[in-house]
Amino acid sequence: MAGDAALRRAAEQWLLWDKNPKTSAIVKQLVAEGNVEELQKCFGLRMEFGTAGLRAAMGAGISHMNDLTIIQTTQGFCRYLEKNFSDLKKRGVVIGFDARAHLSSGGSSKRFARLAANTFISQGVPVYLFSDITPTPFVPYTVTHLKLCAGIMVTASHNPKQDNGYKVYWENGAQIISPHDKGISQAIEENQEPWPQAWDDKLIDSSVLLHDPYATVNKEYFKDIQKQCFHRNINKETNLKFVHTSVHGVGHKFVQLAFEAFDLRPPFAVPEQKDPDPEFPTVKYPNPEEGKGVLTLSFALAEKDGAKIILANDPDADRLAVAEKQESGEWKVFSGNELGALLGWWIFTCWKNQNRDTCAIKDVYMLSSTVSSKILRAIALKEGFHFEETLTGFKWMGNRAKQLMDQGKAVLFAFEEAIGYMCCPAVLDKDGVSAAVITAEMASFLATRNMSLSQQLKAVYDEYGLHITKASYFICHDPKVIQQLFDNLRNYDGENTYPKSCGRFKVSGIRDLTTGYDSSQPDQKAILPTSKSSQMITFTFANGGVATMRTSGTEPKIKYYSELCAPPGNSDVEQLKKELDELVNALEKHFFQPEKNNLQRKTE
Repeated sequence: MAGDAALRRAAEQWLLWDKNPKTSAIVKQLVAEGNVEELQKCFGLRMEFGTAGLRAAMGAGISHMNDLTIIQTTQGFCRYLEKNFSDLKKRGVVIGFDARAHLSSGGSSKRFARLAANTFISQGVPVYLFSDITPTPFVPYTVTHLKLCAGIMVTASHNPKQDNGYKVYWENGAQIISPHDKGISQAIEENQEPWPQAWDDKLIDSSVLLHDPYATVNKEYFKDIQKQCFHRNINKETNLKFVHTSVHGVGHKFVQLAFEAFDLRPPFAVPEQKDPDPEFPTVKYPNPEEGKGVLTLSFALAEKDGAKIILANDPDADRLAVAEKQESGEWKVFSGNELGALLGWWIFTCWKNQNRDTCAIKDVYMLSSTVSSKILRAIALKEGFHFEETLTGFKWMGNRAKQLMDQGKAVLFAFEEAIGYMCCPAVLDKDGVSAAVITAEMASFLATRNMSLSQQLKAVYDEYGLHITKASYFICHDPKVIQQLFDNLRNYDGENTYPKSCGRFKVSGIRDLTTGYDSSQPDQKAILPTSKSSQMITFTFANGGVATMRTSGTEPKIKYYSELCAPPGNSDVEQLKKELDELVNALEKHFFQPEKNNLQRKTE
C-alpha cells in the first residue's frame, strides 16, 4: 500500500499530465477532500500489463482504464515495437474497438482507440483504425491479412459494464505471450510522460498515415470464412430457424453477414439486444457463459417465431453459446465442451469428405486447452490425426497453431471450454462469428438426416467414448486467501506434500503448473510451460476422473474443471454423472473449503 505522502505525490503528478476534464476533476476533488481510501484505489497500484494486455474498471488514476493510462500504455507499446521491428514505419498496426463507454470518467472504447492511434501516428507509424465497432477476431485477422506488426483491440469482452480492456496481438496474428508482456510493461514504465501531441487526437483525421480497413476486411473476412462452407445447397433449402443475440454488443451485423455468405436465411435477432448498448440493460452479466439467465429474451423470441436453435455471442463476438429446443419442450444450453465435441466432429467430417487421400491425415492437427474436455484426443486417436493440448487461453493455442501451420501442418480446429472456438485458420484466436455460422450449417445438415444437435452429440459420445464435464467457480476478492488455499494444497500432510485423497476419491497423479511439478513424468517435471504468477493444479483420480483448480487472469475467481471419460460402449450416463457429482462435491468440501475461506459460490 502506498503511504499518504506517496499517494499525494502520485495524484499531483497525474494532474500535471491528465487533460481529460472528468478524470482530472475526480482526482482534484479526492485531493481536496484528503480522501485517502479512494486515492489508494486510484493510485495504489498501476494496472498490470500481462499477456492478456490490460483489463480494469474505467475511472481516474493509474489503477484504471482512462485516457492517460491508454496514452502511457500505447507509448510503451510503440517504443517496444520500434525496438523489435525495423520496418514498423512501413507496415504499421491495426486498432479496433467495441461499444463500451463510461459517462462519469469520459472514457469509451472508441476514444481510447483514437488516442492509441494518435500515439503511433505521432511517431510516423501507419495505423489501420477501424472506423466503426468490430468483433475482436477482426483485429487478429487484419494483422495476418495485411501483414502488420501488431494489433490492438479495445474491449473488455464479457466483463461488467464499468470495465474496459486493451488486448494485444503480435505480427503472427496471435495474442502475445511472454516475454513480450514483460518487455511492454517495462517500456510503459519508461514512457509515462505524455508526448507533445499525445492529447491532440484530431490530428489523425488529416494524416496520410491513417487508414480505415473496415470495408476491405469486411469483404475479405467473409470471403475467407466461406472456405469452411461445405453444404451451400442444403443451406439454401433448410427450413431450420435460428435466433441470434449479440447481448448488446457488436455481433449483430456481422453474424447476419456471415449467414448471407453461407447462403443461409438470416437468423431472427433479439430486438432488445441487437444494438450496441454500453449499459447492457437487459442482463445482469453480459456473458452467455453464465447460462440461461442471459438467454431469457432469446428463448421468448424462439418460441414466438418457431426457432429451434439459439446462437448467442458475447459483447465482442469472440465467444459463442448455443441452445437447442428438445422434444420435451425444454431448452438445452450446450456447455463449451459439448459444442467443442460437436464442432470438432463436424470440422473433421467435412475435412475427411474433401480429402480422400489417407496420407494427408498425418499432417492434420486439433488443439484444446488443458482444462477443456479431452474429447478431441479420443476422436484423434480413433481417426488418426494429431491432438495437442496447451495451457489455458487462446494465446497458447493461437501461437501453437501458427507454429504448426508454418511447418506445413493443417490446424483444423481449436477450442476451450469457456465457449471459445477457432474454426477457421484465417483467425488465430477464438471467433464467435465464424463459429456461429458453421454451427448453423452443421445443424442444417443434421436436419436433413432428421437429427438434432443433441442427438449428434450422443452419437459422438457413443462412437468415441462418453466425456462428462462439470465446471464452476468461487469468487474471492482477497489474493491472500487464494494464495493460502493453494499453499495448503501444496503442504497438505506436512511440508511439500500434496493430498493423497479427496474424500473417498484416491489421488493417483498431480501436475502443478505453478511450480512445474508433475508426478506422472519420469523426472517429475511438467511438460507444459509453467507460470509462477498464476495458480493451477491438476489432480488425476484413481477412478479416471481429472480435476483442475486455477485462478483467473482477468476476474477475482478460483475456477475448477472436472471430467470423467469412459471408453466407447459404456453408456451408463447416469452412473457416470453421479460419480462426477460426488467427486466435485468432495473437491469443493475438502480442497476449496468455501465456509472456512469465505468464498462466494457462482450464482445462477
